[in-house]
Amino acid sequence: MTEAHTLPTRSDRLRAFVRLKLENRWLRLGLIAALVATALLSVSLATVPEPRERISLGKGLAGVDSELAAFETAEPSPLPSATRDVVDHTFRNASRIVGLGEASYYGDAFAGRSTASGEIFDPALMTAAHRTLPLGSRVRVTEPNSGRSVVVRINDRGPYHGRRVIDLSEAAARELGMLQRGTARVQLALLLA
Repeated sequence: MTEAHTLPTRSDRLRAFVRLKLENRWLRLGLIAALVATALLSVSLATVPEPRERISLGKGLAGVDSELAAFETAEPSPLPSATRDVVDHTFRNASRIVGLGEASYYGDAFAGRSTASGEIFDPALMTAAHRTLPLGSRVRVTEPNSGRSVVVRINDRGPYHGRRVIDLSEAAARELGMLQRGTARVQLALLLA
């Protein structure tokens, strides 16, 4: 005996058609989602910042943007000397904010003692102690209330009292006008060159 083939009913054909239409729609939506995800990924990869270079400052390391390092190592500039002087002055004054907090100072009681860098502490020099900045780095210390600022060289470690961010020499504290108070709220900017 042979089996007779029956044709699908109209409702079966309609269900199959609807199922195919839905599958087609889901495939299109999946393809569109994949294209959007690919476009977003390519845009995000295109805007990734360049890696930072590390340069040695004294006994520590500090991050410097690659543009600044490239500028520092570039060949002599073809700019006219007047323009080159302005660019060089701007580059020398480039800095990065590294802290905001309370500053204190240490004076005559520590004069003649050895600092973390091996130097002998002299309260008359523009030096300072910081917990983590590289020894030998230069920092601009600014008191926002008065607008006064001073550039110091980090040659010691500290302060280890409370939440203080930097210990200045007596000469630097005098420049900031904080000898009477003993402490001041300051902003620290690491000079990049």
